[in-house]
Amino acid sequence: MSPTNRTVVVTGIGATTPLGGDSASTWEGLMAGRSGVKPLEGERFAELPVRIAALAAVDPGEVLPRPLARKLDRSAQFALIAAREAWADAGFTGKAGEDEKIQPERLGSVIASGIGGVITLLDQYDVLKEKGVRRVSPHTVPMLMPNGPAANVGLEVNAQAGVHTPVSACASGAEAIGYAVEMIRTGRADVVVAGGTEAAIHPLPIAAFANMMAMSKSNDEPEKASRPYDTARDGFVLGEGAGVVILESAEHAAARGAKVYCEVLGQGLSADAHHIAQPEPTGRGIAAAMQNLLDSTDLKPSEVVHLNAHATSTPQGDIAEIKALRAVLGDDLDHVAISATKSMTGHLLGGAGGIETVATVLALHHRTAPPTINVDDLDEAVEADIVRGEPRALPEGSIAAINNSFGFGGHNVVLAFRSV
Repeated sequence: MSPTNRTVVVTGIGATTPLGGDSASTWEGLMAGRSGVKPLEGERFAELPVRIAALAAVDPGEVLPRPLARKLDRSAQFALIAAREAWADAGFTGKAGEDEKIQPERLGSVIASGIGGVITLLDQYDVLKEKGVRRVSPHTVPMLMPNGPAANVGLEVNAQAGVHTPVSACASGAEAIGYAVEMIRTGRADVVVAGGTEAAIHPLPIAAFANMMAMSKSNDEPEKASRPYDTARDGFVLGEGAGVVILESAEHAAARGAKVYCEVLGQGLSADAHHIAQPEPTGRGIAAAMQNLLDSTDLKPSEVVHLNAHATSTPQGDIAEIKALRAVLGDDLDHVAISATKSMTGHLLGGAGGIETVATVLALHHRTAPPTINVDDLDEAVEADIVRGEPRALPEGSIAAINNSFGFGGHNVVLAFRSV
């Protein structure tokens, strides 16, 4: 294969999510059908219309040394933890250059966030108002920058081929992974640390989302609040955390004897050009992204056996996605086992594409689709095979899976993976 069209594989995974502090515990939580949604405690949340969220199962302050943690926004803390796990999982024992298996100029970092260091921004504004100018942290600017997570991960591994931060709302994490694939395919890098992170569980974002009527207000039953495809769904539940993968050219992975989870087939992209926040109701833009994926790869609809859906638990969005899937895949949709893991993790905004890519990679690796929980009364408009109740075994042989991510602004990103 030419150096400008190289095969890309996944050689490492890492995560810290509402279900667990690493990828193994997160996968265990997904398989168990466990909800990570809990009540929000404390006075600052008490008067909000939404008082639930999917907080990280392991606080990053318990993992990172205090001197390091205090210089990083919570979103960057999550990204660094997930990246460290993925880096070690891929078999690297030191940063690029120190570990001779990868050179700095052949390594990239692409970590996305939909909102960036919003907690730092809001908390430091409170410090300014309450304690004065001199008490504002000198680390504030690098902490609040949306590119902070990517930059800190890049510094951690000594990435010099490029450090990038796509920002496309809830499609950001998936777009970061797609960008990383292109970095490798075009020959700019051999290895890229890629994924998404988010930490926005703060009264202001929650109040704003709630006033948009985008979030579930099921405060009395937190574990049942995120319910994609159910007739009683009433909005998404905010989550936090990060998911990171190590992407690598197949040649480079083979040369160093790396284990390979799966192949990354490519991405499909489109924009709705419909509304800044509302989904296009027919799924036209989503369908265009899926068709772009099929047109730009050798993926055949008959190969697709699993899909990790965007499925945020909103009345319009869930149905638009199903309509798009049927429009592009036709009857082949009938053999696709669809999982909506946001039913357990909540919606990590820019981090969603990262942790859901990790879930998709593991589904192929273990040949098991996670369940979707809280679907007590399936919406009759959902004409598709939703994995409910228990995990679902996936077929043997060569199989493919898709991960969908869509964001405010009409961003649509579809990623495809194939078993090895």
